[in-house]
Amino acid sequence: MKIIKSKEDNIRLDIYLLDKVEFSRSQIKKKILSGQIKVNDKTIKAGYNLSLGDIITIEEDEEKMLKPQKIDFKILYEDENLAVISKPQNLIVHPGAGNFDSTLVSGLMYKFNHLAKGSDSLRPGIVHRLDKDTSGLMVIAKTDLAYSNLVNAFKNHEVKKTYLAIVEGKINSSGIINKPIGRSVKNRKTMTVTDKNSKEALSTYKLLKTFSNYSLVEINILTGRTHQIRVHFSYIKHPVLGDLTYGHRNKFNIDKQMLHSYKLEFKHPITGESLSFKDEIPIRFKKFISRF
Repeated sequence: MKIIKSKEDNIRLDIYLLDKVEFSRSQIKKKILSGQIKVNDKTIKAGYNLSLGDIITIEEDEEKMLKPQKIDFKILYEDENLAVISKPQNLIVHPGAGNFDSTLVSGLMYKFNHLAKGSDSLRPGIVHRLDKDTSGLMVIAKTDLAYSNLVNAFKNHEVKKTYLAIVEGKINSSGIINKPIGRSVKNRKTMTVTDKNSKEALSTYKLLKTFSNYSLVEINILTGRTHQIRVHFSYIKHPVLGDLTYGHRNKFNIDKQMLHSYKLEFKHPITGESLSFKDEIPIRFKKFISRF
């Protein structure tokens, strides 16, 4: 069972859940009507307006059980408490609607003898996530204590996350994007820069190289908002190449975003030791740059 505490007031339940679960709005509505989703242990309607602090419970489908599967990914570091892995592009991190098998979670269960239970039975070991088409480094919790401490480290902005991206246009040498991000009222599956029902979002970037009308940039995100890099760079008119949600089609027919979690720096959740990991530059980046 998944338990969520409402952090917003006067928002429809089905809309609030869109970025909290891997279900479509229609699927959320069906689960509410069937009683699989309740608020404060009571059956409600899809149009129910949440109050701050409401407790939402979501029953998992009983017939669905996680199964270990051999999934290809690279392990950069492992000890009894955690692992640092590199997620390939086009791999979903955890099960959701229509995508229960062949996820990173199944691969983690196959590779490791034990994983932290975490707060969701369908996401063992998962402390943070990357979009399906974003590749790169992730830290995985193998024990519950490591999970708890890592979650707090992310919450307190104690984990430094560095990304590489190829963006459209020639960008300035460096900059800061400090714009709040919230859910789009036009398309509830996407995010946007807005002052309404939004949260602070801060990204910094440094230009590494320009080629033709594209730029290779290094990006640090000081907050962890959904789609933050993609939304911020679309906002400054330099969308991530291949991002058809927040950008547009390109002449190279690249339809998966050129975004890679390149470096992770954090303190070991048990020993306190400072750890730093750097991934390789993806082959798809090298191939694109070699065109010019």
